Amino acid sequence: MFASSTRHLVVIAALLALAASGCAKHRGITAPTIKDPVVYADGFGANVDFQAFLGSKLDAISIDSTTVHAGSSAIKITVPGPGDPSGGYAGGAFTVNRARDLSTYNALTFWAKSNRPITFDVVGLGNDNTGTSKLEASWKDVAIGMTWTKYTIPLPLASKLTAEKGMFYFAEGPENGAGSTVWFDEIQYEFVTNVTDPRPSFTSGNISPDVGAELAVAGTKVTFAVDGIDQEIGCMPGYFTFVSSADTVATGGEGVVHVVGLGTATITGLLGNIPATGTLTLTPNPAPQSAAPTPTVPAGDVISLFSNAYTNRTVDTWSANWDFADVSDVTLSGNATKKYTNLVYAGIEFTTSQIDATGMTHFHADVWAPTGTVFRIKLVDFGANGSFGGGDDRQHELSFTAASSPPLTIGSWSSFDIPLSAFTDMTTRAHVAQLIISGDPGTVYVDNVYFHK
Repeated sequence: MFASSTRHLVVIAALLALAASGCAKHRGITAPTIKDPVVYADGFGANVDFQAFLGSKLDAISIDSTTVHAGSSAIKITVPGPGDPSGGYAGGAFTVNRARDLSTYNALTFWAKSNRPITFDVVGLGNDNTGTSKLEASWKDVAIGMTWTKYTIPLPLASKLTAEKGMFYFAEGPENGAGSTVWFDEIQYEFVTNVTDPRPSFTSGNISPDVGAELAVAGTKVTFAVDGIDQEIGCMPGYFTFVSSADTVATGGEGVVHVVGLGTATITGLLGNIPATGTLTLTPNPAPQSAAPTPTVPAGDVISLFSNAYTNRTVDTWSANWDFADVSDVTLSGNATKKYTNLVYAGIEFTTSQIDATGMTHFHADVWAPTGTVFRIKLVDFGANGSFGGGDDRQHELSFTAASSPPLTIGSWSSFDIPLSAFTDMTTRAHVAQLIISGDPGTVYVDNVYFHK
């Protein structure tokens, strides 16, 4: 909780903001950014607010007028110990509601001390606590001792920070079975001369994304010499400009890479005009060029889970919370299709609308996979009690490869029209409640999932 004087500042700021909004006569006018470098120095800088992170100790921050580095006050952070009911850690972001132009500075600096030597988890900038930050930068595992010391966080590329609302953030949890008390003072942006030799880099690799994917390049960071000692600043890809060797395969840009076609492309990066260490070699996976075949089974003979050709039963989820897969809805030639990525196994559940398949003879699914050697389909019947467990569940899994019947055909639609009798261990079919798909393609497109006779 803030000291009363700070609360008064916050209230005054809120009233000024309210008055300004109440007097506005124009629309579509954005207030200009300001260059104020101060986050905290005997009080918060202009429009600065503190927002605690989810799960943190909400009253971890206070104003201390006794332990200070300069002036009359400092920020005191109470880091909780293990099992503290008020929160598992101390953390939050100092944000502004009017963007700052920080492009004329090259570092965020602050003074800090602790009641005992600790390795502080993370401090940084560019996190405005909205979940949409694109220019976050962080310094991890910061050694903080028991005497006031000045710390410097180099800005990865100051020219990017022309309208920033995330001024400073931190997070620290218990260490060695105990909490701690940490003080911050004189948090501000500066242009300093002890920051030199920026060396940007990102993680190299060979990947096969899907055509149409937008890639967030991993491992982006910049190593600086601060007072002659290397200091690594992790940062979001938004600081980098990425360049593709083949624009028909992938296009680069500010912070992202768009996969647009088949072939091979090499991705390199720049931080401003400094070449980054690291390359990505992309060999995109192909995608279906047409929708799955339209089913011809009469609707009266079908119980459908997913198909444009039929009325579908209610499905609770196409990716259960216990599975390892991501699912999205895509449209192919005007036809709705399920697309699974990062597939290890996916749980498709219809437990609230279980299927009585005793009158059905076949299970059908159309599957398109760009790579892989095996695809599996498992059906699960919950038995007479209609609930998972209880000893009466029945299930069976079938595997499909290039040599199976029907075969898994890579790069084209595979129509699996499977006699239910092939699911030999599923001896009951009156309460079918789950369909589980798995395999090694990683990405699969699925359509026309239904039972029929």
